[in-house]
Amino acid sequence: MAPKSSPALADPDVHKIERLSIPYSTNAPAFGSDVVAETLSALDIPYIALNPGASYRGLHDSIVNFLGNEQPQMLLCLHEEAAVAIAHGYAKVTGKAMAAAVHSNVGLFHATMAIFNAWCDRMPILILGATGPVDAMKRRPWIDWIHTAADQGAIIRNFSKWDDQPASAGAARESVLRAYWMANTAPCGPTYINLDAEVQEGKLPAPLPPIDAKRYMPQVVQGPSADLVKKAADILLAAKKPLILAGRMSRKVEDWKRRIELAEAIDARVASNLKIGAAFPTDHPLHIGYPATFATDDLIAAVKDADVILSLDWVDLGGTFKAIGSVPSATVIQVSLDQNLHNGWSMDYEGLPAVDLFIPAEADATVEALVAAVAGKAKPKKPHLVREHPLKPKPAPESEMAAADMANVLRHAVGDRTACLTHVSLSWHGEFWPFRHPLDYIGSDGGGGVGGGPGISVGAALALKGTGRLPIAVCGDGDFMMGNTAVWTAAHYRIPILFVVANNRSFYNDEVHQERVAIARNRPVDNKWIGQRIADPDIDIGMVARGQGAKGFGPCRNAGELEKALKEAIAVVEAGGVAVVDARILGGYSPATAAAMARGKADRGT
Repeated sequence: MAPKSSPALADPDVHKIERLSIPYSTNAPAFGSDVVAETLSALDIPYIALNPGASYRGLHDSIVNFLGNEQPQMLLCLHEEAAVAIAHGYAKVTGKAMAAAVHSNVGLFHATMAIFNAWCDRMPILILGATGPVDAMKRRPWIDWIHTAADQGAIIRNFSKWDDQPASAGAARESVLRAYWMANTAPCGPTYINLDAEVQEGKLPAPLPPIDAKRYMPQVVQGPSADLVKKAADILLAAKKPLILAGRMSRKVEDWKRRIELAEAIDARVASNLKIGAAFPTDHPLHIGYPATFATDDLIAAVKDADVILSLDWVDLGGTFKAIGSVPSATVIQVSLDQNLHNGWSMDYEGLPAVDLFIPAEADATVEALVAAVAGKAKPKKPHLVREHPLKPKPAPESEMAAADMANVLRHAVGDRTACLTHVSLSWHGEFWPFRHPLDYIGSDGGGGVGGGPGISVGAALALKGTGRLPIAVCGDGDFMMGNTAVWTAAHYRIPILFVVANNRSFYNDEVHQERVAIARNRPVDNKWIGQRIADPDIDIGMVARGQGAKGFGPCRNAGELEKALKEAIAVVEAGGVAVVDARILGGYSPATAAAMARGKADRGT
């Protein structure tokens, strides 16, 4: 494994921000941590997002003074949650794991929410951690003891794919290879390696035998059996009202095109969802309604009307069926590998759905097989109404803004630019923005953890750098304030991104909950804001951004002010900078979103 190769993916503009003061070592690996660093390099991992700590000081030195801070290059973060979230966002765009490093048990505790988000989102991340010397006789008084745990991986074992604590340099090399391979194999997820400080800092007694890292990364595509594909194809071709629920799918254009091809071949209606990335063009004539986080009236009607439902790794299929009030009469075909990750601790597997034909395979591989199976047997095309997604007139400049008005002004400001929504607030509705490409929208945070939006968005923007896409993160004010330190990392490493903060000065979703409780108990609704409003004083979000090296704009209290700020902010991003716009919006949700939320219990958010 050669650690000195040029970065395969790292952006040279990002790399030159932090130059080495003196040339780095060109010697063979001499310490345990050199072996770990060499393995990361051989895997072509471009970046490692981290918050530094003494527990992995050996690995830190190896990345800088053995690899030259290349492949992977360090991305300094101000919080471990941001470090893991950035890796999460990078994976949402690329489909591949980058690395993150956290300091000992305390750093892992900080990172848990971001790890849970990635777990629920089924996104790959390679997380490296460390512990004080396992040998108690070698621990420094106090600090090494409180930073050492008997089973550190247990902290996240219930929401990670695999973890290990290797006891030698050779074992650490194998552990890194295994963790990276497992993270990237469907169903994907975060993996964790806990490096003993003594293993990192100990000298190698003898060189390890060289290996070819790529031979330990066999590509695994878990496709469907021919028999199950034939059964599914026959059912779909015989259906009169088929419905496709497009769930967790790839960001690859060729996969996107095949989904369209399948839907058109069997004349199937298609639904998509805001919890996950764009899976089907929302203005295609076969797409029903608009993607939303919760089950909408359009989706419920389509499920009730269908005679065959093809679920392509749809998130919460059982919950969607529950929303219609009964088990669907349709024949249900479920395509998923998600059951391979289900455990007894996390209930993120959702309700158990009724299924008539189960295909344990990757969704996109199954679509490819189905397209081939129905070739030459396509149904006659039926006339469908053309779905238009027109750009609505801008609101009056002096008018206050609801979330829809903010989105409208943003869409006007973006114009014909190719953009990627890296995150949207809970107040967002699918009607606001058309998705015509798999990178138009990369999905939500996965675990519903407030604070994930900024870090995930910076990681996505890092992956999008140089593609010509404008990364846009629409974050609620609570979400932004919890995770805003990621802005500094973006500014420091010149990662262009536009943040638009949908600032209703409240954890508004919880106001809705308190209103429901008050009504149910015949108590005053007018008190719902207490303990929810982020006001008195209002937070100067523009100042928060400027304090971290970004350009801050606002507060924009009306549509005219927002239009002016967005014009300037987009220019900043197109010049390579980071811009944050404080858009003051009214509390409330669109009627469709409010109706969908009323049917169930929305999670925490703003």
